[in-house]
Amino acid sequence: MMRYRKFARKLSLSLLMVPVLFFIFFPILWLFSASLSTQVELFAVPPHWIPQHPTFQNYFDIFFPSLAASSVPRTFATALLNSIKIASAVTIICILIGSLAAYALTRIPFKFNRSIQLGIIATRMIPEVSLVLPLFIIASSLQLINKPIVLIITYMSFALPYAIWLMAAYFQTVPIELEDAARLDGCSRLGILFRVVMPISVPGLVSTAMFVFLLAWDEFFYALIFTSTLAAKTVPVAISEFVGRYVVNINGMMAGGILAAVPPVLVALVFQRYIVRGMTAGAVKG
Repeated sequence: MMRYRKFARKLSLSLLMVPVLFFIFFPILWLFSASLSTQVELFAVPPHWIPQHPTFQNYFDIFFPSLAASSVPRTFATALLNSIKIASAVTIICILIGSLAAYALTRIPFKFNRSIQLGIIATRMIPEVSLVLPLFIIASSLQLINKPIVLIITYMSFALPYAIWLMAAYFQTVPIELEDAARLDGCSRLGILFRVVMPISVPGLVSTAMFVFLLAWDEFFYALIFTSTLAAKTVPVAISEFVGRYVVNINGMMAGGILAAVPPVLVALVFQRYIVRGMTAGAVKG
């Protein structure tokens, strides 16, 4: 009887997972299906959930817009490269600077330590729209508009506090006895950080880097305000340009959405083992 109860419980949980998985993956599957469809087939009634005549023409038009028959922005391939460069730069800088700040806040006692930590995370609560005007004035006065550096600096303003907070929480799980042993062997503070703490904290650093990369990759508002030339735009801005004044290139937008999702997915797959360990490492302490 106990065996049948366990089987019934597992079966009921599996059946409950079916609508959940459908709810999660259906938009992605529809996005991919629409990216392989023609304009006529996409608006067919009844809808074709699976393309009857799949084509990669939408992807071809994105990378070769001069040969496209439909309205396709000329910026997507360049925007994809811009997003990779900017998101990678923000991630690397945030990990380097954030690890130093997080270790100082975690291991070096000083006055107002807790207040500084709360102040850092409180900056994430400030609405982006309230900061865009002063940031735009500063960027204009320094002639940084339409340059990648302005997006890197701007993205760091909200990604760096997030990285510091995550890494500080992870550094707290590193046994202090390891640092004491390294200090007895003559290691300095920086030596302890780079030779002891960070090698142990690789899962936490990778998971933090992944979240920072996604924050920079998906950011749209600042990229829209600070970029206006074809060579400076990022992927979210390029995807928005598939919506024209008189024409909406839905097929191209779907293909662009699939291409925009590829780099984060590849990063997640490559570092999946570290991300899972980093997200669960601080769950049990003792």
